[in-house]
Amino acid sequence: MFLCRAFLPPSLFCLLCLHLVSPVLGGVHELWWDLTYVENANPDGLFERRVIGVNGTWPPPPLDVNTTDSLLLHVHNSLDEATTLHHHGMFFNSTSYFDGAQGVSECGIPPGGDFDYVVPINSSGQWGTYWVHAHASGHYVDGLRAPLVLHPPTEVHSYDEEFTVILGDWYHDQHADLIKQFISIANPGGAEPVPDSAIIYFAQNASYLGPISGSSPSPVTSAVGFNENATLPFEPGKTYRLRVINTSAFAAFFFWIDGHEMRIIEVDGTDVEESTAGTIGISVAQRYSILVTARNDTSSNWVIHANMDVDMFDTIPDALNPNVTSSITYSSSADVTDSGTVDEYQLVEDTSLVPIEQIAAPRPTKTIELVVIFDTMDDGTNRGTFNYTVYNSPEVPAILSALTLGENATVEQAYGPGSFVIDHMDVVDLVIKNSDAGKHPFHLHGHKPMLVGVSEDYTSDDPTLNPPLVEGQTNPMRRDVFQIPPMGSITLRVVADNPGVWFFHCHIEWHLEAGLAIQLIEAPLTAQQRNQVPQKLKDNCEALGMPVSGNAVGLASTTDLPGLTVGPFQQNLGWHARGIGAMFGCVFTAALGMATVVWYTFGGDLSEEEIDEEVKAHIAAKEQRGRFYGLLRRRNK
Repeated sequence: MFLCRAFLPPSLFCLLCLHLVSPVLGGVHELWWDLTYVENANPDGLFERRVIGVNGTWPPPPLDVNTTDSLLLHVHNSLDEATTLHHHGMFFNSTSYFDGAQGVSECGIPPGGDFDYVVPINSSGQWGTYWVHAHASGHYVDGLRAPLVLHPPTEVHSYDEEFTVILGDWYHDQHADLIKQFISIANPGGAEPVPDSAIIYFAQNASYLGPISGSSPSPVTSAVGFNENATLPFEPGKTYRLRVINTSAFAAFFFWIDGHEMRIIEVDGTDVEESTAGTIGISVAQRYSILVTARNDTSSNWVIHANMDVDMFDTIPDALNPNVTSSITYSSSADVTDSGTVDEYQLVEDTSLVPIEQIAAPRPTKTIELVVIFDTMDDGTNRGTFNYTVYNSPEVPAILSALTLGENATVEQAYGPGSFVIDHMDVVDLVIKNSDAGKHPFHLHGHKPMLVGVSEDYTSDDPTLNPPLVEGQTNPMRRDVFQIPPMGSITLRVVADNPGVWFFHCHIEWHLEAGLAIQLIEAPLTAQQRNQVPQKLKDNCEALGMPVSGNAVGLASTTDLPGLTVGPFQQNLGWHARGIGAMFGCVFTAALGMATVVWYTFGGDLSEEEIDEEVKAHIAAKEQRGRFYGLLRRRNK
């Protein structure tokens, strides 16, 4: 066994050792994915477009893994730009370099390059419903996303059969074109790209369900049933677990099933006590498992509803159908019953759900307050910020900085703006205040935070709208994506028990790319003792022309960061020296002009030469001031 070490990647060697030495840990679930472009995909039946798929097909295959196994995903990048894969919600204990967040935990897989993602499921203590998606260049908007289900030996809740329900918004334009339109001086209000449609499709046992018999889907995506061409086959008397995943880039959904009761039993990998729900509100990246007991008759089939939350859209295009439907089939010869619209969405709040596993909230030792602010910045683009700071990816992924800066790894400045260093086993309260007019789903990598505080209006003095934080909660709700309404706030309690670097960001892709993110550098000195970055990760950085050590720009310094991308910044409004001077000049010129008029009125006279000199002086003064009081002064090249 030890002779083969020189011929195996360190990550694969470690897995092999664990498998041989301790078979009780289970096996290795090994997959090979070649990330490829797929032409003429048409899941909504409205428009053919290029997407990003796996091994020449789309959608990427669903993943089903037993919790006694580790997942080893070999990835080859056949795209024309760097990409990554992020196994959303997985902890990656002390191995955050497998987390897949570009610029945070890796540089990315270069075109033609490879990387092996080791997901230590068998040691993570996790099970439930997750998903995998690209975390680079908006590639998951273009389709690089798939469900990931982790099966424990014994489930907490009983059921007969299960299906995975995949929801998503869908764009007909490529992400690269959409992001240029979004972050543009032509869009100073920051209106997000509105999806062209919604899609719903189903999976079971690591395979997608095909289209309804007799339907005629587009050839490239004809192996999978979408929307009205998709159905769940139910048998009377059986109880089904439906794992509902929102894989959208932007849209939240309201989900319900006509003629059937839904009982929530899992939220983002956390088993909860059964809770009846009329409608499930599911934000971007959130997951719910529900139990649905089939009806005892087969005289009718029933509609499944997934309505996009159109309140999030600045406009609703005439061509958009925001309400997508599929069906449950009891009999292929029966009609489908559609109960139509609902007067009100009956939603279940996170705070009302009770986790099965009892965990008390420890007392906090550190607080990080983050205010969500969207604003038109000094470059004319609208950006998302925490505390007016726009997040920009550093030249060196923060995990590499944390592991190579030695004692200086504890200095926040070395990582660039939007970085927070926390100590090992700190109990951190992340207090997020949403000053924006829109809803935001926030996701923390590497952890499952506790929800210990909720406010409907953090600016209010009314304790019913803005209640004080109460310590001593015995079993707060835990999940990895929390949505915050406009002017609301939440307090997330995080135990810093996972040394490494972890991303915290809005999971609306447009907001992430607009800068609404921070990075937590967690126990960097402890991480240096535990972490050993795979050589292939460093090789990929070097292939992309990026440094692999030092601070955010690759220097052995905590303060010297030349060339680091920062900003844009908040517009510097108000009265400043230049503006005061410009205004004085304008007033003086106006007064001089009025005096000249008066002088002429009372018989004053100027020669042509004097008039010419005055005009020249006026033009020179205007040139010196620049347009708009000096803000757009022309620079000599």
